Amino acid sequence: MVSSISTLVLLLATISSVTAATANDNYTTLLSLNCNGTRAVNTQSFDVNFVDAMEIISQEIASSGFGMAESGENATDKAYGLGQCLNYLSNVDCRLCYSQSRVQLPLCLPSTSARVYLNGCFLRYGNYNFSEEAVDDLDSVACGSSGNVTEVGFRDGANGLIQNLTNGAYEDRDYYKEGNATISSDVKIYGVAQCWRSLNKSGCRDCLEKAREKIVGCFPASEGAALNAGCVVRYSMNPFYVASSASSGSSSVGIGLFSDNSSSCAGCNVIDYCCSLVIGAAILWGRRRPPTNGDSENPDGSSEILRLISESHLSFKYDDLRKATKDFDLGNKIGQGGYGSVYKGTLPDGREIAVKRLFINTTQWLDQFFNEVNLISQVQHKNLVKLLGCSVEGPESLLVYEYLCNTSLDRFLFDSFRKKALDWGKRSDILVGTAEGLAYLHEASEGQSHLSTGLAGTLGYMAPEYVVHGQLTEKADVYSYGILVLEVLTGKKSNSSVSSSTESQSLISQVWGHFNTKTLIQVLDLDLQDQCSEKKL
Repeated sequence: MVSSISTLVLLLATISSVTAATANDNYTTLLSLNCNGTRAVNTQSFDVNFVDAMEIISQEIASSGFGMAESGENATDKAYGLGQCLNYLSNVDCRLCYSQSRVQLPLCLPSTSARVYLNGCFLRYGNYNFSEEAVDDLDSVACGSSGNVTEVGFRDGANGLIQNLTNGAYEDRDYYKEGNATISSDVKIYGVAQCWRSLNKSGCRDCLEKAREKIVGCFPASEGAALNAGCVVRYSMNPFYVASSASSGSSSVGIGLFSDNSSSCAGCNVIDYCCSLVIGAAILWGRRRPPTNGDSENPDGSSEILRLISESHLSFKYDDLRKATKDFDLGNKIGQGGYGSVYKGTLPDGREIAVKRLFINTTQWLDQFFNEVNLISQVQHKNLVKLLGCSVEGPESLLVYEYLCNTSLDRFLFDSFRKKALDWGKRSDILVGTAEGLAYLHEASEGQSHLSTGLAGTLGYMAPEYVVHGQLTEKADVYSYGILVLEVLTGKKSNSSVSSSTESQSLISQVWGHFNTKTLIQVLDLDLQDQCSEKKL
């Protein structure tokens, strides 16, 4: 669940982002997106099942770097999914890569199957169980265009490296092998080979052999990647896996065809009205001023925007926040959302704060940012948590909120002992208060039919049409609010209800089933059974 009831309301509001790519985000660059031409029979049901499957995969990716899922009862609209990060990514980098692939994949809906390859991860969905497929007709190869290598011995050296990697990967417990080969004192080749964990050993071997046959066709290009249904083989003149597997704040090496050449600077999400005034003005100034010669490497003005943020009273120093949270000690972690972890901190002046470390960075939303800032510039409500500022100077993006001393709702709602304090009256007050805050946000946004943003939020709370089309509307907000209502009334967690349910159904499916059979009282939290009649429910 989102880290607090107030944070959930903010999540339902427009989440605006102004971010330039960090130096370590080359693994989120799109390599290939393949959609089939067959349309789902029941598109609405298939979309819902797609979202449910992606929700489960998201949780598994976060814990192990790999996930498989299926969702749906009917064969005609059942959705299967599989995702995996390459082994050289850290946990945070893996989650960031998954979130970017998760944004790309819905572009193929309502097609019945699709797959997306990013530099650091793979994600696929379909209407059948494809988890054991090693190769298929959509397998492809991508060769670099940054020029050919003329060094004597390059072809033989690269071929030998790929041979060693593909022979070794299927023998490895993780189906992964990385390595390098020295061609001369100035030339070195780096490569990786990896199969998805869903394959058996023979399937992995077959996949890697086919990939090797294709990737050698890239020689003497300086880099190449074979993208198969069950594996990836890749080589480059640059040590991509060394850089990407370094710490989160370290620099990475650009890799030509597979790199994102955006400016290197951190960014931040801005939600609160006081931050939006400063940043909105900065963006407007950046748009209206004439370009200068110095803007050639920063055409969108993002560096100047971030400089103005850093100089404002809303900016926090990264080192101050790191010290306030004791180096983001796990003992200070108070919440977890879909795109960041939240830590309690204490500033030198004694103020208690909540610091959110963001997992997501993007350069795609700057054009829409100013309009969205205007929309939320007057937001101020008792039921909305206050955003105090942000940090844009360090190796990661941080948001600074006021600290809510009562912790988050889920600490009570999903604790068998503490939830007894949440009687029918208190739960009603929580839902009414949330509705008031949401209504205020809708009134503030009157005149905007929808906002198109990148995907932002916690899977399990986002409306299927928002996940699929990326348009944030009032209806999408109401859907998310409805999920909260179901959680509060049932005492069950939406984003884990599939795995915890004896029926292997999502919370929505469980409630819908009882609604159709007129047995809704059976899904009510047992602690509320004697406080609420079926009529009231």
